[in-house]
Amino acid sequence: MNIVDFDNEIYFKITNHDAMRPFLMSIVSQSNHWMFISSNGGLTAGRKNAENALFPYYTDDKLTEMADFTGSKSIFQIHFNNEIFIWEPFSERFSDRYPISRNLYKNTVGNKVVFEEINHDFGLIFRYQWNTSDQFGFVKKATLCNFSPNSYNIGILDGIQNIMPFGVGSYLQNNTSNLVDAYKRNELHQQSGLGMFSLSAIIVDKAEPSEALKANVAWSLGLENPKHLLSSTQLNRFRQKQAISEEYDVKGEKGAYFIATDIVLHPTINKHWTIVANVNQNHAQIVSLYHSLLTNKTALNQQI
Repeated sequence: MNIVDFDNEIYFKITNHDAMRPFLMSIVSQSNHWMFISSNGGLTAGRKNAENALFPYYTDDKLTEMADFTGSKSIFQIHFNNEIFIWEPFSERFSDRYPISRNLYKNTVGNKVVFEEINHDFGLIFRYQWNTSDQFGFVKKATLCNFSPNSYNIGILDGIQNIMPFGVGSYLQNNTSNLVDAYKRNELHQQSGLGMFSLSAIIVDKAEPSEALKANVAWSLGLENPKHLLSSTQLNRFRQKQAISEEYDVKGEKGAYFIATDIVLHPTINKHWTIVANVNQNHAQIVSLYHSLLTNKTALNQQI
């Protein structure tokens, strides 16, 4: 472990952390956030307690096992020499395809963690950071860096997976997760790109109506006019270099929030974007948020 000056802060750095057995970390917050995250990227997070979870509240061993389908997921299509190469950082699916290095950073305060993968074949670095915002929830900041002499056309698919709807407690998720999936509804506000994750009805064992009046939410900044996906069902299409289509209303599937677009990345250029997610949002808070996304993205970017 080294102590380094990274992104204008002091961080602890573990080089080639993937050579170690996965270990559990926590992210601290001055508010009511909680996050437990494995060194392989699997995580659980929420606010106040386990009954307000953004990702399923599971034990350490399950978090490690679920890294491929819970939390952050990024896939890139790199266009080079008239071919398309797929790069999926931090995934064991492609770990033997390229010479890579993986590093882990955590700041000395303990409220930020950064995962870094370096692709030595293409001269690209991908990093993503988890931190928190009292007002907006959990913040994932992503950066794609080009330190090669080449310019690349890159298709980006980046987001978070296995987002919980509001209204599912830890007991319900752990004991009847298949039933919970059947009640899930993932919706997109198309103009703002705001994703809303709710239940079609509160799950109760009584013959009475029970409306689900709150939702968990996710939104993004930094990529212009991306497509949005609300589930993980099209990830394999992207891996197979097939076209994907935007999702607006998905029922009965685990929630996800992905943004997809194409960029040109020139030498020495870094591309940044952000995905933000929060729990326990009512109608008024959601309306206020999508109005801000439509009218004042600059202010939102400064606040996170």
